Amino acid sequence: MSGVRRWRWLALIALAAALVAEALWRSGALSPIEQRLQDAWFQWQDRRAEARHVVIVGIDEETLAAFPDDPMVFWTDRLAVAVGRLQEAGARVVGLDMLLSISPERWLGKLGGELQRAARDYDRPFREAVHGGHLVLAATRSGDGTRETDYLLPSPDYLLALPDFDIPRFIGLGDLLDEGDGVIRRYFVAPVAGMGATPPGTGVPVLGLPALAAVRAAGLDPSAAEWSLGGRKVSLRDTAVPVPYLGPPGTFPRISLKDLLAPGALSEALRERVRGKVVLIGATASGLNDEHFTPYATRFLGGRGPLMSGVEVHANVAEALLSGAHLTALGGGLRLATLVLFAGLAVAAFAALPAWQGGLAWLAGAGVLAFCGYLAFGAGVLMPVTAYGLAAGLALLGVLGWRLTGEERERARVRQMFGRYVSDQVVEALLESGNRPELGGQSQAMTVLFSDIRNFTTMSERLNAKEVVEMLNTYFERACAPMLAEGGSIDKFIGDAIMVEFGSPLPVADHAIRGVRAALALRAVAGEFANWMQQRFPGRDLPEFAVGIGLHSGEAVIGNIGSPARMEFTAIGDTVNLASRLEGMTKQLGCVILASEETIASAGAAVVCGRSEVVTVKGRAAPVRVFEVLEVKPGGKS
Repeated sequence: MSGVRRWRWLALIALAAALVAEALWRSGALSPIEQRLQDAWFQWQDRRAEARHVVIVGIDEETLAAFPDDPMVFWTDRLAVAVGRLQEAGARVVGLDMLLSISPERWLGKLGGELQRAARDYDRPFREAVHGGHLVLAATRSGDGTRETDYLLPSPDYLLALPDFDIPRFIGLGDLLDEGDGVIRRYFVAPVAGMGATPPGTGVPVLGLPALAAVRAAGLDPSAAEWSLGGRKVSLRDTAVPVPYLGPPGTFPRISLKDLLAPGALSEALRERVRGKVVLIGATASGLNDEHFTPYATRFLGGRGPLMSGVEVHANVAEALLSGAHLTALGGGLRLATLVLFAGLAVAAFAALPAWQGGLAWLAGAGVLAFCGYLAFGAGVLMPVTAYGLAAGLALLGVLGWRLTGEERERARVRQMFGRYVSDQVVEALLESGNRPELGGQSQAMTVLFSDIRNFTTMSERLNAKEVVEMLNTYFERACAPMLAEGGSIDKFIGDAIMVEFGSPLPVADHAIRGVRAALALRAVAGEFANWMQQRFPGRDLPEFAVGIGLHSGEAVIGNIGSPARMEFTAIGDTVNLASRLEGMTKQLGCVILASEETIASAGAAVVCGRSEVVTVKGRAAPVRVFEVLEVKPGGKS
């Protein structure tokens, strides 16, 4: 497979992996894992910041214990006192995170008489607090909010007390956004409009309770379509955004309602705590059933952490709006671009690694991704970690599939073709180069070495067949080692002869000096093997073991030669024929290694030569100058 075609396939795999990951991200299929990761990051960061704009007045266990016998419908007198003291202490806005759907007057009105008249006076301070315009009340809804009947509002007694009966200005929706698993992770500025619905006229709440409190605290008009809060633009039509929780339950400064109602509560310390702040009054006692799952309550592998009161969830939202704190997810275009880049890097890495290393790299990379996502989270950026991890996983699968269907088969074919007669290093270099010899034949510069055993016929006559095979196998095993060490390709064994090419199938510039060094090493092997022959076959009157070696450098054609039924990769041409003829002339000239003038010139001055002759070889009209090779100078290189 050519390099260009290979990279085209890899680019296609990377693009496909990125697009699939993006599609699954947009479909929400990755949301459960991504949400749990973000939950874990909240937990690891623990307390992320300090509240600067919001304080909670909690109806806690101590407050409930102080008034054990009074139904909460009759707590409006205490709430009126609390609101008055908070206003006197300098609170900018007071929000009541409780739905007062019935008033004492209406509750006792069913009984009539003196009780009904007494209830009017009993509840007057609270209605006056509502009419004062500094109190924001809570409502809720069912359905999509497009009908008036979808809204559950405070008691009509309190609605009538609103300044100008302006419901959107003084009543906010206390609904919390459930992610489907019961965990509160995001919020709407305007719950109905943010979901793309249209509220039914002007007589219903529009903003969420914390958003209304923040807009009022900033001195802005709640009836506007957008506002600048905390240095950011906030709009009615904003979709749900993540709640940047400041910390686990208990992070926000909290005042017990019991302490606020106590004589002398308006100390300078209290004034300092609430001056210029948004104060939310709500239930914090666990027995009042206003506790919710937040990121701090989930556990990645199961279990449950502490729940958070509804008023503290709202406090986090109001604080985020007033401070400008936010968690920003990558936009669609930027996310897709980074997915394509990440998938491309993953494909390039996996293509360069074995399959098992690629798998380990993906597992290690998933941990690195999670850590990078955690760091980005600390900077207020939500990385699509699961999408990146999925893209990398798909890239790995794609590369493996590509290898199995194409590249691996090609690599296996090359290994099968060359692995028997070239070194592993040459095979790997050939694979990594991306270049493959043309099976139809191609011309290439190389050095060809021929070697055979002297007096082999005589040896064969004095040894039986089994011994001849043993001798050849032992010799060839020893003779091949220096050939492979020099990057030679062992083309074939022809009886007792060996044919080796240097510079095939992978071209190398120093093929001549490699061939010379291999020939000298083979001469040494032959000398050692002579001792083995004497020890293995003593007293057999065998001629002394010796070899002749011929070398020639030039252009030769390499490729698959043969018939459709049987083919082999080999070299042919005049260069091969001349190397064979020179090997045959070594005995005639009385030398072990005979090299052509072309080989000596290409090998360089490091080669030490002996005698030189101009000879005529069979099949060539022109004479050939040949040299006896004696040695290569120490440190001699190509």
